[in-house]
Amino acid sequence: MIIQFPILASRIVPTLLGLAVAAQASVSDSAPRELPEARVVIVQDPAATRTYTPQPREIRTMIENGLLALWGSPETGGGWSSCLTEEDIVGILIHSSPGQTGGTRPAVASAIIESLIAHGHPPERIILWDRQLATLQAAGYLTWEQHFGIQVAGARQAGYDSDRWYESSLIGTLSWGDLEFGKKGDQIGRRSYLSTLLTQKITKIVNVTPLLNHNRAGVCGNLVNLALASVDNVLRFQSNPQNLAIAIPEIIALPEVGDRIILNVVDALIVQYQGETQTRLQDSTVLNQLRFSVDPVALDVLSIEELKRQRALKEIAATEPNRRLYQNASLLEIGISDPERIRIYRLPDDPPGNFSRPALNDIR
Repeated sequence: MIIQFPILASRIVPTLLGLAVAAQASVSDSAPRELPEARVVIVQDPAATRTYTPQPREIRTMIENGLLALWGSPETGGGWSSCLTEEDIVGILIHSSPGQTGGTRPAVASAIIESLIAHGHPPERIILWDRQLATLQAAGYLTWEQHFGIQVAGARQAGYDSDRWYESSLIGTLSWGDLEFGKKGDQIGRRSYLSTLLTQKITKIVNVTPLLNHNRAGVCGNLVNLALASVDNVLRFQSNPQNLAIAIPEIIALPEVGDRIILNVVDALIVQYQGETQTRLQDSTVLNQLRFSVDPVALDVLSIEELKRQRALKEIAATEPNRRLYQNASLLEIGISDPERIRIYRLPDDPPGNFSRPALNDIR
């Protein structure tokens, strides 16, 4: 059984402080109960890259094997059919700004699209998206509309929905393209409006993110990439780790965002432990891995530990990751941030179904 955590159903997200107080109050004399665990599948193939170049055939096999291990076969009620219908519009979110080498590798994204189409999902009901259409174009993704028959879209270019927003007391400096840009008033800049891609089109979300460091969040992972791509007026959060730790989980907890996540895939073919927005192969290590889970928090936590391990191997000074962000995500029941409650299944090494709880320094 795969555990998927419910996201808060209301658009008005409870404060993280209130949830923390409630969690402490619930610790009482009641009988101990078994805590839920996250499941992660790690697929490794030494032939997945050659001189930093992803190999499409090997990656397609890794995708299918990873999904099979995570969901089970269609005969057992698993696979894509267990989490979507032909009527769903699947939004495959990638991280394109670092380019094809440092961002989500096209071979990984295309293998997921091919898997969806091969399992019967209509290509016209697939949207490959990111925050900005320009970064998708620069990375060569616009040609995929003709190649696969899918849609390619930028959340900003699609526009923002004036009826759906995330509100914070932190006032931002609005930029061109933000819904309230150019407007005046005391309350202007307190809201981050959701892209119409999420409120009017996409019904299911597949996260596909590279294993890439982020200086204030720890990793350019499933939570950060999805939250910052989903809404406008995000500059107010990005410069301060404390602001990110509050805003990112609360944006993900919006039903138009978190409720729609069906799969998260970490492109760990190459792990880049320094550089953030720029591709720096000199600060990278080839892992030849793809990681799968329905839990975005668990994958991000493992990614942060992997980045920490890689820096230690290179004798780079350690930086304390923004763990509060992921702990807050757990408070909002988005996923598991406690490494002791993450079980991992490795392909091709583990026996079928053997999800184990390994030491973190053994995740490789």
